[in-house]
This record gives sequence, C-alpha cells and structure tokens, in this order.
Amino acid sequence: MTQAGSMTAMSKEMQDCVAACMDCHSVCEETMSSCMQMGGQAQMQIMRALMDCAETTRMCADMMMRRSPMSAEMCAMCAKACEMCAEACMAMPDDPQMMRCAEACRRCMETCRAMAGMAM
Repeated sequence: MTQAGSMTAMSKEMQDCVAACMDCHSVCEETMSSCMQMGGQAQMQIMRALMDCAETTRMCADMMMRRSPMSAEMCAMCAKACEMCAEACMAMPDDPQMMRCAEACRRCMETCRAMAGMAM
C-alpha cells in the first residue's frame, strides 16, 4: 500500500516552526553582515551567537522537513541557540537590525520549544 506521496503532511505547528526557523536563519545571516561592517571586539560574542543560531535553525528546519526521528531533540537545541542569540542581540538595543534579529530569534525559540514538547 505504499505509493508516492504517502508521507503524512506536516502539521500546522510543524509548518509554523519550519517557517520561523527559516526566517530566523535569514535574519541572523543579515545581522552577521551588518555586524561585520561595524567591526569591534564587542561584536565577536554576538557573531558567535549569530553563527550558532543561523546554523542551528537551518539544520532544525531541514530535519523537520525530512521527518527526522531526532527533530524533537534538535528543536530543543535550536530553542536554546535562539534564546542565546536573542540575548546577545539585546546588548545593542539601539540597533534596529539587532532588535529585528532578537525578535525573530524569540519567535523561533517559542515555536521550537512547542515542537520539542510534541511527538513528531
């Protein structure tokens, strides 16, 4: 009874989480570019958080899309990376790009926490 397209559709919550991960990934990449233009030693800690978050969110979205059995654990790790990145970005509250990134990270963190608690 196996036929093409028999894979179950992603739940609305999973679709929302994948979208939040991809959005967060994009914003982190843009923020890294902005950060590199600023320069300065203080940005190194923020850059590390941005890199970790960008990589983790991309990987998390990929794993959910391919229905990896490790998705829940990845979502938990992704939520932690997003939380750390949001906190790092908050160190520059006057920078609109940093605040945009912090918001995307928080949104992703929330959806990932929800997915980490769900059976996939």
